Amino acid sequence: MSKNKAEQAEAARLSRRRLVKYAGVGATLAAAAPLMGGTPAQADDERKFGNGGGNGRRWRAGDHHIHSEYSGEFDTKTSPPTFHKGADAVYPIVTNAIMAKHFGLTWAMCTDHGGPTHSKVNLEQAYPDLLRSRVLVPEVLQFWGMEFDAPALDHHTLMIPHHDGEAQQLFELESRFAKHDAFPADPGRDTEAKMVEFLKAARDMRQKPLVIAHHASRSASGLGVWGQDTPREFRNGNNVAPDVYVGFEGAPGHQAGPLNGGARGGYGNHPTYGGFDQMTARVGGLWDSLLGEGRHWWITATSDSHVHWTRGGSDFWPGEYSKTYVMARQDYGDIMDALRNGRIFVTTGDLVTALDVTASAQGRSATVSETLVVNSRNRGDVEVEIRFRPLNGVNGNGDRPEVRRVDLITGQVTGVSADLDAATNPTTKVVARFGPNDWRRQGQDLVIRHTLRDVGQDSYLRVRGTSTDEMEPLADGKENPWQDLWFYSNPVFIRVR
Repeated sequence: MSKNKAEQAEAARLSRRRLVKYAGVGATLAAAAPLMGGTPAQADDERKFGNGGGNGRRWRAGDHHIHSEYSGEFDTKTSPPTFHKGADAVYPIVTNAIMAKHFGLTWAMCTDHGGPTHSKVNLEQAYPDLLRSRVLVPEVLQFWGMEFDAPALDHHTLMIPHHDGEAQQLFELESRFAKHDAFPADPGRDTEAKMVEFLKAARDMRQKPLVIAHHASRSASGLGVWGQDTPREFRNGNNVAPDVYVGFEGAPGHQAGPLNGGARGGYGNHPTYGGFDQMTARVGGLWDSLLGEGRHWWITATSDSHVHWTRGGSDFWPGEYSKTYVMARQDYGDIMDALRNGRIFVTTGDLVTALDVTASAQGRSATVSETLVVNSRNRGDVEVEIRFRPLNGVNGNGDRPEVRRVDLITGQVTGVSADLDAATNPTTKVVARFGPNDWRRQGQDLVIRHTLRDVGQDSYLRVRGTSTDEMEPLADGKENPWQDLWFYSNPVFIRVR
């Protein structure tokens, strides 16, 4: 695992005693007190699974949307504005890292809110704290970035590659393009044209960042009645920078809302479904519409941690409830490569700790994010193997979750839509449902095999599973989120030549 020069200098400067003092270990343990007695779900990152092969890649759990005390507030009565820590999120960066490690994450990302001149706060105050946290908690690879105030859109992850110039790279992008960074405020920052300009700038950088939409339909007023984020904007952005703008949160954060009387995800206008955004959860909905164009558009799951629910917030700790697993080496570059290229599955409540989906035909095979090419002259069947691993132990709630059903979903790939507002794919359907009698055990894994007959056109397949008996995820109310668990794979594509 590589270290940049700033981290090396910080490690050399700080003694262990000063690190412990910095970390505020007493405060950290006090914050974690309600949880530390349990057995956390640990990331099983030292074993091979599925197509990891001999290249060192494993399923590694992480979270790319975590807030620290640097999600604060600005007093704009002064010039320049005066920043105050801890107004919106309250935990030091290192506290989040310690809790991420406790709940089995091997990578994480600090994503604080912006504001007037926040780019300077990030550069001069938050980044040095990140460097110290990396030294104190080296087991968790900690990415640098922010919750980007995307022009004309809701918030997005802006993830910066790990390199010596990462702090300056974020400063450049935030100071030039974040819609709230200008002081005085600049209405010209909040336009779709500005978002396109930002994506072009990001695309052309030698060290390419990643951009992933947050809580994409939290502002939607109904089913398919979009708010700040729209299908048109996703398509336009992905067209401009397909290797930068790569997806959205399938499962948003703030999942502990019902434990304090609120809505899951903070979705007060129109609810989530099984904890997942309507854009992802509805079969044949917007995600399927994008996949039906052949777009490499991926889903993730995050905590959006601000304040833990036991202290009046609506959040779980990083990794306590939601996990984004990537097939990668324990290396900054390979983890970012996995996110960029869709080697991802997501789960809530540690329902599973590994998920591999493989499609095979004519002596070839492909797994999640890959494309299986089949010859149309020898058109035939595609064999699908779904291999998943249940949690060996208890989750963050002390439960032993059980998978009750797994669904195989397929849809046709028909090419780029002329309608930029399209939000459905009528060809998408659940083609098979599997229960415990349909899978068999192989060691620690459970395996399902299914045949897709006579596949003669471009298509994709994806998998989801649940701890519930719901045939489709129901609209969420105030139910306990620990009783409503789901996992989702990203797609495998099939191309017929």
